[in-house]
Amino acid sequence: MDQDRLIASLLAAVPHPMLVVGDDARIAWLNAPARAILGDADGRHYLTVIRQPEPVALLERVLAGGEGGTTRWRLTGPGRDTVYRGLVARVAGLGASLAFQDVSDVEHAADMRRDFVANVSHELRTPLTALLGFIETLRGAARDDPAARARFLGIMEREALRMNRLVGDLLSLSRVEAEERVRPRTQVELAGLARSVLATLRGMADAAQVTLTLDAEADLPPVAGDLDQLTQVLHNLVENAVKYGGSGKTVRVVLRRVAHDPVLRSPGLSLSVIDQGAGIDAIHLPRLTERFYRVDTHRSREQGGTGLGLAIVKHIINRHRGRLKISSEKGKGSVFEVVLPLI
Repeated sequence: MDQDRLIASLLAAVPHPMLVVGDDARIAWLNAPARAILGDADGRHYLTVIRQPEPVALLERVLAGGEGGTTRWRLTGPGRDTVYRGLVARVAGLGASLAFQDVSDVEHAADMRRDFVANVSHELRTPLTALLGFIETLRGAARDDPAARARFLGIMEREALRMNRLVGDLLSLSRVEAEERVRPRTQVELAGLARSVLATLRGMADAAQVTLTLDAEADLPPVAGDLDQLTQVLHNLVENAVKYGGSGKTVRVVLRRVAHDPVLRSPGLSLSVIDQGAGIDAIHLPRLTERFYRVDTHRSREQGGTGLGLAIVKHIINRHRGRLKISSEKGKGSVFEVVLPLI
């Protein structure tokens, strides 16, 4: 086998994009993954194909007789950036090789982890700071003031309960993510589940002067699901609708059969929670299921929200191979629709 065929066959066995630049600074060989990214670059000067300063500097150094090394570069494009990690090495008698890999997903996951830790730290620090401040006050100026002591203890209780809710939601989110690839197999009757959830939240709705109604089609078949998790989904959606739907308004839960859902590509059951609140600006809708994302941060915290509820809902629905659709219009309320497959 001649040298060209040998090198081409070796490069073809490499799963990641890889190319070899000859001592004349022209691309001598590249494999199919590299060609898919760079195009037909055979015989071209590497500077006309690879324009990022980081890999270019390494290639120049290796071609000049220096040592190779690892490099990283980012390409800005529509949506999110593409991040590559590469290795440049000397190939005796041939020139320099560049092997690289798209690590955008890894970088994105790392960014999400950093953001998540920062958000959790912030969410816990705020009530902790308040608790420490009130403890200091109770030990000092308010030590002998019964009225102030009672008021401060009430605030401390609310802050402690808020932290407890946050920890509970974090644990719930962790459990849901751990089970997300395991599809539930038990059969759940959604109409009965909805009646149970509405009965549980009736007291909260009455206190907020909100009317809860259920409109369910007759003879709906059961769905494959986890009863506790689906209860959590509906509880979360109805509770949010009561909190933000407005006093004197109605929150409707509607259950109906879907003959064919175009996204799921199967028949399904639709569960919609419809409120008559102020609505949500369209700019916020794509981000509502992000962890700690709030449309109105101050109001959400006043209502006791942790910013994790809809993220938990999204992961539960993903586990059930369903979909969540959110539609809203300012001044006309919101609709949170869950569609679960029947097969």
